[in-house]
Amino acid sequence: MKPTLTAFAHSPDRGQGLARDMRVRWALEELGVAYDVQLLSFEQMKQPAHLARHPFGQIPTYQAHDRVLFESGAIVLHLAEQYPGLLPVDADARLQAICWMFAALNTVEPPIVERSMAWILEREQPWYAQRLLMLDERVRLRLGQLSTRLGDAAWLAGDFNAGDLLMVSVLLRLHSSGIVGEYPNLAAYLARGTARPAYQRAFAAQRAVFQQSQ
Repeated sequence: MKPTLTAFAHSPDRGQGLARDMRVRWALEELGVAYDVQLLSFEQMKQPAHLARHPFGQIPTYQAHDRVLFESGAIVLHLAEQYPGLLPVDADARLQAICWMFAALNTVEPPIVERSMAWILEREQPWYAQRLLMLDERVRLRLGQLSTRLGDAAWLAGDFNAGDLLMVSVLLRLHSSGIVGEYPNLAAYLARGTARPAYQRAFAAQRAVFQQSQ
């Protein structure tokens, strides 16, 4: 029986690959794991059936047999531990990859999400332009640190792994801002990640949902 991933029936990102089920789709494609997708409306996400899977009424969730997981990072970590390909075999290298998974979601993503939410909720406010300057400064601080650490390397810790998958997913949220382009090595890193065949398959699958809803 194939695992089931829940995703937006009508994603707010309009098929740009930014919804968090994309991270799980990408991981599944990298690992060669076949899966089913259950599409949910915003109303269905707040119903008891889904709240039993995700206490905050969000997506994605992942169900395999009787195991139900929520939170994209936790799901990707579980998959990387269940199947070979997204975590190194060496114990020390494996821990470094896991550190980068947490860094992507806990350190790099928060200022990026705050910036995105400000644009959605606050851009009509008279003080928005000033606030955006502050938010951009916070984002650039993290990108500068990440750029320094990456240097000339292709990936963050050895070969491509789950840490890179999550970091690329996070950086994609800045695509429309142009900020990543200020750091050539990060722009190249982002391009390498999104050029991977598994990413392209995951993106096409998520994009098809948006196109079918039009």
